[in-house]
Formats: sequence, structure tokens, C-alpha cells
Amino acid sequence: MTETIDIRRVVLSDLADLQKISRDTFSETFAALNKAEDMEKYLQHNLSTEQVLREFNNPASDFYFAMHEQQAIGYIKINHGDAQMEPQDAPAIEIEKLYVMRAYHGKYIGELLLDTAKLVAKLYKVESIWLGVWEKNERAILFYKKHGFQQYGQHLFMLGNDAQTDLLMRLKLN
Repeated sequence: MTETIDIRRVVLSDLADLQKISRDTFSETFAALNKAEDMEKYLQHNLSTEQVLREFNNPASDFYFAMHEQQAIGYIKINHGDAQMEPQDAPAIEIEKLYVMRAYHGKYIGELLLDTAKLVAKLYKVESIWLGVWEKNERAILFYKKHGFQQYGQHLFMLGNDAQTDLLMRLKLN
């Protein structure tokens, strides 16, 4: 990719942009594979302004944008400590969300965001990075496997009224 991509931490004044890219990328990724009413319920509840602000204000969660020409084209949400969705046996951080706008797929934006998670992991001196990925999201599963993540379990994810299975994947760090 010849364009310059900057990774920067999301700040409070970015809240509207964070909500927009969250909603846009989630819809791009999952709308075609799910019922419209389940998508709408998820977007209204999980990506409402109030919920995004609540997550942003959690001191154990960090958000970063991938920026191209002053536009957010991707983002990552990293949880540590009590913000993690599942307890871990060893010190770890969680990638709760890693999304890139479809127009930028295949341009190494996901790798840049994943590198950011690795830097955060080093900062927190943890042994691994883990995440949950929908079992039907084959593109994401292949991406994580390519980068050394291995499946170690699964958990339930509610999309509206639809109970779905997320594969739990972990990358052990040196």
C-alpha cells in the first residue's frame, strides 16, 4: 500500500467518529449473513452513543484508529484487566474489536492494528493476546491463524436475539 496510514489513540472528541466506524464496519461485515432485526437490535443497543461512551470511558479499554487522509478507516478495541470479556489463566489482553472498512481490506491495515495490540501487550507485560471471532467469519479466522493465533475454546455471542458461537483464539507472546 502506497498511502500513509497512521495509527493513533482515540480521544473523547473522536466519539462520533468511533461510533460511526463501529456501526459501519459491523454492518459491512455481518449484515449479509444475519437477520435485519437482529442487526438493528445489536446496533441500537451495543453501538448506541451511550454504550460507546461507556466503553470509551472504561480505563481498562483502549481504542485506536487507523487513519488515512484524516479519515478513520479501521479501529481496534483492546481490553485489559477487568474489562476482558472472559477471565484468563495467565496475564493477557483481549482484542474485543478489530475492524477495517471493506474498501481497505487486503491493504495490511489489520496487520497495523494487530501490531498496535502487540505493543499494548508489551506495555502491560502480558503473556498472550486473545479474542473471540464468529465461527462463520472465515476471512477473520484465516487472518488470525496467519498471524499465529490458535483456537482454544468458544463462547456465546448474542446478536440481537440470535445466539451465535465465537471461537476463542490466542496468540502466545515471547
